[in-house]
Amino acid sequence: MFVFSNFMMALTGIIDFLLTAYMWIIIGRAVISWVNADPHNPIVRFLFEVTEPLLGRIRRILPTSIGGIDFSPVILIIIIMFLQSFLVPTLRQFAHGLG
Repeated sequence: MFVFSNFMMALTGIIDFLLTAYMWIIIGRAVISWVNADPHNPIVRFLFEVTEPLLGRIRRILPTSIGGIDFSPVILIIIIMFLQSFLVPTLRQFAHGLG
């Protein structure tokens, strides 16, 4: 059972890393939106393509634009922070219980 426990701990670390990396990608997308970035730049296209599926869903569900300001990145970062403070510790405790 310790093998599954170690696997769960490793998976939890990867999930935590991916959530943190995605949060920084969202922050990068927000910063890019403040300046007049070239939309044909590969980095700008990457940031847009990676974040737009989730940000677009949030925009469809909630009226996030107040006064011309898009709050969907803030909402998505809050969701990621919730997952990091709930899901990751829960998986770690589950893995410790298996060991």
